[in-house]
Amino acid sequence: MAGICEGRVVIVTGAGRGLGRAHALELARQGAVVVVNDLGVALDGSPEGRTPAEEVVREIEGLGGEALANAADVADFEATRELVRETLEAFGRLDAVVNNAGFIRDRMFVSCSEEEWDAVVRVHLKGHFCLSRHAAEYWRAEAKAGRPVDARIINTSSGAGLQGSVGQSAYSAAKAGIAALTLVQAAELGRYGVTANAIAPSARTRMTEEVFADMMRRPEEGFDAMDPANVSPLVAWLASPDSREVTGRVFEIAGGRLSVADGWRTGPEHDKGARYEADEIGSVVAELIRKAVPPQKVYGT
Repeated sequence: MAGICEGRVVIVTGAGRGLGRAHALELARQGAVVVVNDLGVALDGSPEGRTPAEEVVREIEGLGGEALANAADVADFEATRELVRETLEAFGRLDAVVNNAGFIRDRMFVSCSEEEWDAVVRVHLKGHFCLSRHAAEYWRAEAKAGRPVDARIINTSSGAGLQGSVGQSAYSAAKAGIAALTLVQAAELGRYGVTANAIAPSARTRMTEEVFADMMRRPEEGFDAMDPANVSPLVAWLASPDSREVTGRVFEIAGGRLSVADGWRTGPEHDKGARYEADEIGSVVAELIRKAVPPQKVYGT
């Protein structure tokens, strides 16, 4: 299939359902060969015994595309090394990774257990590290060997990571870490021909079906704004050669609304030119806050 990703090889994690499935299908429609990674687990991370990745591969093949199923744990460093190796062995190249896999264990902060915190941070944040780390190692070796590299890392943050979300402390912290990781990847890997960007999508998935229940019952006239497929054209464009000048950005997308997140940056400043006394700080902070742009509300407040 011809399209803006024609001839490119892309790994998509968590691609058996929801956003990942939509990304895999759109990338295939745009001409990419897709490695469909999915562990095949329930929303809380427990085994389900089904093979959603193979189902998506069959869908892609039905569209006339080419795909390969993979069931690696994205937070397993050696398993993701093998995922990259298998991709290269099967297709001879790797052009982009779309880090999408994740699950939730929502809990108010004071009730969040150590096991829940570790599990969410492991899958989301470490899961973004492992695959990208091995892909970047391959791309760096290609660049140092004098072979052209035009590669992409596409990460998945969240509005929860950008503004916080009540009842989702672990998830919010992991997604905020992913946004910062994206900035560092962009800064470090550009010399090798690699861009790194992140998306913060709003869509109907297993993770968000309760949050968007009202929107699911009453979609906009003629347009289901919460359809995961609305997010995937952005992912396909970011994976394509067309996006090579864009890096270190976080894009928020919901339905037909697309924006660039304006993240943390140095705001109003007061320089005394000497060490502050403790009792001076309050009035200075009050003046700085008065001048600063008010923060966006935390989700759920």
